Amino acid sequence: MPESAVIGVSLLDGGAVSLVTVAAVFISNVPEGLSSAAGMRKAGRGKTYVFGVWGAIAATCAVSAVLGYTVVGGFSPAVIAAVTAVAAGAVLAMIADTMIPEAFEDTHLAMGLIIVSGFLVSFALSHA
Repeated sequence: MPESAVIGVSLLDGGAVSLVTVAAVFISNVPEGLSSAAGMRKAGRGKTYVFGVWGAIAATCAVSAVLGYTVVGGFSPAVIAAVTAVAAGAVLAMIADTMIPEAFEDTHLAMGLIIVSGFLVSFALSHA
């Protein structure tokens, strides 16, 4: 959700959200979503529950983007930079705390190659 606020912030001053930003957020959320959905299914949760949780998360992300645009718009550039930095930190914390250990359990030695591939995709998107 922090990245949704940053998308809203990027619309300030008449700017548009770039396709690269939307693609990067989508790509970063796919493994997170698949992992958590699989975890909920393993825990015995039904499809309705899983889709309900992800529907609520999608709605919260939309509200976060709107708030990023409307509320943060009046703040100074330093505050906007801080919001962006906190969002980046939240994403990194989630990756380091949840995604990497879980991925290592399943892939072991291939984990390094997978991480480097992810960074290469991010680099390619940022230079598209």
